[in-house]
Amino acid sequence: MKQVKVVENGVEAKKVIDQFLNQGVSKEDVYILAHDEDRSEDLTDALGANDIGVQEQGFMDTFTNVFRTRGEELRSKLESLGLSNQEAEHLEEELDQGRIVVVAS
Repeated sequence: MKQVKVVENGVEAKKVIDQFLNQGVSKEDVYILAHDEDRSEDLTDALGANDIGVQEQGFMDTFTNVFRTRGEELRSKLESLGLSNQEAEHLEEELDQGRIVVVAS
């Protein structure tokens, strides 16, 4: 079962990650997304979350992301974690507002 939390900043993201880990979720199953790619990478590195890459998306989707808009790429990544198209669209709107999405799978 996927757990998804929308937060405002890195401090809140850290608290959510700690909650997930305390619930027994493995660190390899925690992902962070932000609309800005650099912010997303910085948070992932700083908070020790996992990257959504080839293993989660598959080679073709990972390759195709090069040609997608950031919004399309984010929706694709969220769907690769098992979220529905509607959930991914809603979360991408949250990301557009500068929020951070933390997903535990």
